[in-house]
Amino acid sequence: MDIRKTEEQGVIILAPDGRLDSNSAPILEQEIGSIGSDDEGHHLLLDFSKVEYISSAGLRVVLKTVKERQAASKSFAVSNMQDHVREVFEISGFDSYVTIHPDTPQALANFK
Repeated sequence: MDIRKTEEQGVIILAPDGRLDSNSAPILEQEIGSIGSDDEGHHLLLDFSKVEYISSAGLRVVLKTVKERQAASKSFAVSNMQDHVREVFEISGFDSYVTIHPDTPQALANFK
């Protein structure tokens, strides 16, 4: 899995590309973990526009991120979900824990 990392308006944006499953979830988890130590004051946005599949392992990484960022009083959101990935979030109830934005501009506006 490739993960593109950018920063825009004080928001770190991680954009994973591919399947977020038991093979790739540790890669995303490690990338998210490195942000906590390197960029203390930043907001974090996961851009899921290129995530074509998410398994329970991927959901676990997202939930862990939500809990860690809330405990540290840091902002976190997800954007640009494909319909079938969003459906997994809705069925699992994750949409009640995770802030989901339809696109990156709206997410960036909400971090301000």
